[in-house]
Amino acid sequence: MRPPPRTALGLLLLLLLLLPPSGSDAARKPTPCQRCRTLVDKFNQGMANTAKKNFGGGNTAWEEKTLSKYEFSEIRLLEILEGLCESSDFECNQMVEQQEERLEAWWLQLKKKYPDLFEWFCVQTLKVCCSPGTYGPNCSACQGGSERPCSGNGHCNGDGSRQGDGSCQCHMGYQGPLCKDCVGSYFSSLRNETHSICTACDESCKTCSGPTNRDCLECEVGWELVEEACVDVDECAAETPPCGQTQYCENVSGSYTCEECDSTCVGCTGKGPAKCKECVSGYSKEGGQCADIDECSLAERACRRRDENCYNTPGSFVCVCPEGFQEAEDACVPVAEGGEWRSPAQLLGLGTPAACKGELDSSPGRPPCNPAVDPGHQLHRMQTEAQGRGQYPVEVQRAGWKVEAR
Repeated sequence: MRPPPRTALGLLLLLLLLLPPSGSDAARKPTPCQRCRTLVDKFNQGMANTAKKNFGGGNTAWEEKTLSKYEFSEIRLLEILEGLCESSDFECNQMVEQQEERLEAWWLQLKKKYPDLFEWFCVQTLKVCCSPGTYGPNCSACQGGSERPCSGNGHCNGDGSRQGDGSCQCHMGYQGPLCKDCVGSYFSSLRNETHSICTACDESCKTCSGPTNRDCLECEVGWELVEEACVDVDECAAETPPCGQTQYCENVSGSYTCEECDSTCVGCTGKGPAKCKECVSGYSKEGGQCADIDECSLAERACRRRDENCYNTPGSFVCVCPEGFQEAEDACVPVAEGGEWRSPAQLLGLGTPAACKGELDSSPGRPPCNPAVDPGHQLHRMQTEAQGRGQYPVEVQRAGWKVEAR
């Protein structure tokens, strides 16, 4: 190996290598300081990996003597250098090749005088980084001093690099050029010449002097001052409800939410059919909640045609002639030759007769019939609208089913 270069040419070539590329790729590429720090970190890791290396000879005395020489040997240095870069990492390998002599000089001659490789290599020699707490071309001290930048409550812009302006980017709750002042929703729990601690106010406070709702200087929106403390405003208890007619109000800390009433309700005071003010058509109060009216079981016949079957549906009913019969003016009559029987599924808009053969099932969330689906098909839910036929036609809205290819 050759002695370390003394001309500026080698340093210039390295700086060109370390400089980030121009254009859109620059934001994704590491900075010169980051590249140098990564190389130093890998070098230090290589030193750790090769420390107290066992030669496997079994001769302890010989190993101790050999290891004392190996610790500062060129053999160990070469092992460290070989492990710095992946074979596919061109930039890393090129940088190691450019700086091999400098690293060798540090290893053999300067290591004891400059034990911190990062400080010697990246800060003093290549001048692409600064020591912690300093920034910029001349490594000036950050705001608040290099020992405790930004009072320990923020980040110094450019800290440790040759970039930035040294200004403070304060952590949450802090403000000011040195990050020593508290923002409005925080109060100062400790402050002296070198330290400042800001603590969050209670959620009810817009500004405060302490941690509880009794320390508020001003209440937050959605809270009001009651007996020298900020308490939650119950918007749901207002004389004019804030929610729509088909919604109910739920109070939450500092605000409220509007939730939809149950589908069986006409107006409600809370969640579920038991909280309905009134019931929609086809439902009535039963056991304290809105339940479906079984029109087919009422004393007064729901279906007016002779021989017509009544099928109850959620909120309504449907009248269907038996299989083999069709509707006439006032009765179900045999289907004429070439005619088509319309199944309950058809009348409910549930698909083809093949989709539904059997009794209707009004259980919520289940198919309204016992399906007989052709192989390769399946039942899928869909929203349907059908026209029930009773003494007065009623529009039915329910979850329907249809046959669909798999």
